[in-house]
Formats: sequence, C-alpha cells, structure tokens
Amino acid sequence: MMRIEVLKRLQEQSEAEADEVRQVLAQNRVTLINVMGSPGSGKTTLLEATLKRLTTDLKCAVLEGDLATLQDAERIADLGVPVAQLLTEGGCHLKPNLVHSALLRLDLSAIDCVFVENVGNLVCPANFDLGEHTRVVVLSVAEGDDKTSKYPYMFKQADAVVVSKLDLLPLCRFDPARTRREMHALNPKAAVFEISAVQETGLEAWVRWVHHAVEQCSTGLR
Repeated sequence: MMRIEVLKRLQEQSEAEADEVRQVLAQNRVTLINVMGSPGSGKTTLLEATLKRLTTDLKCAVLEGDLATLQDAERIADLGVPVAQLLTEGGCHLKPNLVHSALLRLDLSAIDCVFVENVGNLVCPANFDLGEHTRVVVLSVAEGDDKTSKYPYMFKQADAVVVSKLDLLPLCRFDPARTRREMHALNPKAAVFEISAVQETGLEAWVRWVHHAVEQCSTGLR
C-alpha cells in the first residue's frame, strides 16, 4: 500500500504543476504545443521549417527537451527564435515543473506560441500532462507504418500527426494509407499531415493548422 500511495502523490504533484503551467499560459494568452515522437523522427527539422513560415506573423519560442547537449537549441537559436534547452539528464520525458520554470524565464508578453520539443520517445511523454493546449506526434516514414498500432496510447492523445521525411518514402516500407486508416480508427479527430521538411512539401496545410490552433487558444475556444 505504501508503494501505491507514493505513486499517487507523485501523480497529484505532476497534475498540480501542469495546472500552474496552464495558469501562466492563460495569464499571458500564450499557446503551448507539445511536439512528441521518436529520436530521429524529424521533430527539430519540422520545427525549423515551421518557424520560418510562422514567425512572419506570430511571435514564437521553443523549449527543447533532451537528455544531453545543446545541439537542438543551437539550431533553433540560429533562426533568431527564443529558445531554452531543457536537459533531463537521463529522464525519458519532460515534466511540467521544468516547463513551468522555463516559461517564467521567457518574456511571455512578447510571445504568441511556445513549442515544446519533448524527449524522443513514443511511450513516456504520452503519460505526462505538461499543461499544453495541443499535442502533436511526428512519425517518420523510416520508422515503419506499424507504429500507430504498436504505440496506440501516444497516438490516441494526439491532436495532429505529422508523417515526416516523405522524401524517403521510395526507400522505405511505409504505407501512408495504412497510417491514416489506423489513425482514423484510433483517433478520428486527429489531423494527419504528410510532410517533407527537406523538400518543403506539405507544409502549407500544417502551418495553417498551427495558426488555427493558436487562434482558438487566444480566443478562449480551447
């Protein structure tokens, strides 16, 4: 019983910390988008391509989650976007208290949208509420088209799924139709986008979706 009680208290603490994140976001009318996916799925590359298009009319910032190094944060900083690298030092997911601390270090009065790039993992991040408004899962064609059925909880939680690295499709065993079919069965409300950030294809519909998510948040519809 003692072991169960400890886990319950930890979960309650995490939920309280996520509520604190929500309060900070609401006070500043900022949208938080949690971007999840496997290591190497193309999350950072997708953010780079997205930010180049968004920052013409939206003020964005990025929180980069990883186990070690500043490599991803440096890539975002090169775009002139405010960024913080959140190091978990072995942790398999970000926690809301770390996100909360990072948000307080940003000038949120000058920001419309914050992207959180979560630690590369299709399991742990799905189980933790960061106080985000929207969840996005990035799935590269190189990972195979069975991931939606093998990791259903991650995809059930998603508001959108980005099928990335579409330029590699001729080299991979990946059926986009299967992914769309399984996503519709798991989570019919989730939007699905097929994108090659390198070739800059499919980005227009995705960027419009992000704009809509930010507009919904700012008008209090989410």
